Amino acid sequence: MADLTEKLGPSVVNISTTKVIKGRSGRGSGGEAPFDRFFGNDEFFRRFFGDLPERELKQRSLGSGFIISSDGYIFTNNHVVEKADKIRVKLSSGKEYDAEIKGKDPNTDIALIKIKADKPLPIVTLGNSDQLRVGEWVFAIGNPFGLDHTVTTGIISAKGRMIGSGPYDNFLQTDASINPGNSGGPLFNMSGEVVGINTAIVAHGQGIGFAIPINMAREILDDLKFRGKVTRGWLGITVQDITEEIAANMKLKNQQGALVSQVLEGEPGDRAGLKSGDIITRIDGKDIDSTRDLLNTVAGLKVGRTVQLQALRDGKEMNFSAIVGERKDTLQASREAVPDTLGMTVQEITPELARHLKRRTPGGVMITKIRPGSPADEVGLQVQDIILSINRRPIRTLKDYSNALARKPENSSWLLLIQRAGTSFFVTLENAKENGNPDQNTEPEQDEDLQ
Repeated sequence: MADLTEKLGPSVVNISTTKVIKGRSGRGSGGEAPFDRFFGNDEFFRRFFGDLPERELKQRSLGSGFIISSDGYIFTNNHVVEKADKIRVKLSSGKEYDAEIKGKDPNTDIALIKIKADKPLPIVTLGNSDQLRVGEWVFAIGNPFGLDHTVTTGIISAKGRMIGSGPYDNFLQTDASINPGNSGGPLFNMSGEVVGINTAIVAHGQGIGFAIPINMAREILDDLKFRGKVTRGWLGITVQDITEEIAANMKLKNQQGALVSQVLEGEPGDRAGLKSGDIITRIDGKDIDSTRDLLNTVAGLKVGRTVQLQALRDGKEMNFSAIVGERKDTLQASREAVPDTLGMTVQEITPELARHLKRRTPGGVMITKIRPGSPADEVGLQVQDIILSINRRPIRTLKDYSNALARKPENSSWLLLIQRAGTSFFVTLENAKENGNPDQNTEPEQDEDLQ
């Protein structure tokens, strides 16, 4: 390993960034003026004491990176360089260069920066992270706490970790020490190939660090280099994993596939004929076992390409052809209420309420109350959730809702399609028990409670 470290060290760089922020002179270490802690933001006292003039404050941070081309392209983390006003790259030789951001992708926390060197630079070799095995030895080179070219070693503890950092979570977990300042640095295998980009640690945890698989970075390299951002495929659907309860309710043989909970009108999935409740099992011959499989597969599809989808609908296999769109970074009742039946109270959505909720599609009933301890409460339903269907039957009005509940389900559970904050998902719940004190109040919630 000593030979590898000596050979690879020159391709690992120290990255320092400077960000200028506005502040007020005389403020404490927390950014507050001396009287803020006593008087808060009170305008009277602010006028009495006089507002202190703003001044520019420089915020500095450190990270790591590694050179992937002799003409100065460097991989690092997006969070290392994001919003930086100035980026400086320091080589192992001590020489420093200004760097510019060529492309960044917040969804994967990967950034590509470039320096202009006066001679060819030493580069790393990119490996194949898909071939990594749990238990395989790896080592990291970086600048933890600003300590240049520190080497730590360990093993791959797990693969495919989801830590809630974004829609494309697929981290390598390692017990090689990763500390602040290591972010953006390389994780090497014992052949000296980069297999990951060190990116995260678990606070107060020892031996738990995370790295982005290098194959994920390799796949978006051209987009970052030539477009400055990443173009991903898009079908215009929302999906969720199939739980045991959903599988039982829908009489499925297993939990494989991605359950379509919403199809956005006019988007590729809609034009292909997909419907809510379909279960996508294959895309262009690739098996889809889970939501994550589908997200990563669709994200890698070329925009404008026609792909073949296989799905289950009411237990029957169906085939669809969809033209892949481009994913964007952001997407955009009567007053009578119905008594508690499943541990919740609902009301119809009036035109006024629809405008308040900024709903563009009609239909559904809105939950106005959740009884604590009820089935609805136990599965996590919330006030302002909108029920779109029950046991695959569309719910457009209170009458639809009441009729749906009047039909006893075959397996004593209810499958509800819920819309919340622009996304949709399925939940299953049992009938509310007859004991306790169910809320029979038929008075609707007041509009001011809506957020």
